[in-house]
Amino acid sequence: MTITKDFADLDGRLLKLLLAVVETGSITAAAVQLGVTQSAVSHLLDKLRAITGDPLFVKSGRGIVATQRALLLAVQARELLSGMERFALSGDFVPARWKTTFTIAANDFQRDVLLPPLMQILREQAPQVVLRVIPSGIPSLEMLRNEHCQLVISPRPPDGTDIVQKRLFVDKYRVFYDASQRDAPKNKAEYLNAEHITVVYEPKRALDIDQWLLARGVQRQFRVLVPGFAGIAPFIRGSHMLATVPGLLQSHLLNGLASCPVPVACPPMPMYMIWHQRHHLDAAHQWLRGQLAGIKALLI
Repeated sequence: MTITKDFADLDGRLLKLLLAVVETGSITAAAVQLGVTQSAVSHLLDKLRAITGDPLFVKSGRGIVATQRALLLAVQARELLSGMERFALSGDFVPARWKTTFTIAANDFQRDVLLPPLMQILREQAPQVVLRVIPSGIPSLEMLRNEHCQLVISPRPPDGTDIVQKRLFVDKYRVFYDASQRDAPKNKAEYLNAEHITVVYEPKRALDIDQWLLARGVQRQFRVLVPGFAGIAPFIRGSHMLATVPGLLQSHLLNGLASCPVPVACPPMPMYMIWHQRHHLDAAHQWLRGQLAGIKALLI
């Protein structure tokens, strides 16, 4: 006997539920993200299991893991939710009526420089939009193709025929130091004789500038390696160390530290916003990209 499943019971709430549990790996965390009770999540999850005919999540130690079917369905769920959003926003786009969670992938530099001003714009013009920020790491095509995020901010755009990019700005690298402890390095020799701190993202991914300098024979003495730009200032203060990082950090994470030009040749540092072709003509996405592009005038 063939069992007919009632697909009419499938709705946006269930799709969002699936994504929340897949992304958090926890019933409790999913409930917090969705703003509902754990019992409501469990009830809706049972409903989704009945529709899909799959357990979707199984116990693993003290937690749960998604089944392979759940992971595949999550990819489709993101696309369906995106389509539902476009359906609801068809016609003239009004930011004040836009209700969504917009996910942007960024590292701590891009996050702190660009996204607080963007959030202020959203608060004033699109108050129903929730901004979600995830680590960008090394941006991959899959992040955008599978809708893990709607936008990536990075100096390293992934290469794909279905990926679109726009340069936001170009920054210059500068050397940061504690002026109460030392003077600026006057030349290459002083620069190379100093101890340095830099960022190494997990797993062991060096900054572009560090790779660029090393490839040209500029070897520095690194004494501290931190996983993000936010970790630099506490080590610089009270020490003689130097940090060669984007100059825009002076207004944010490295505020209060002195800086000077790098006494060796350095390339500029471009910054891009990157998105999937499916969103290229979407009115809401275009509006948000326009707001983000406009922020650059406040920075440079």
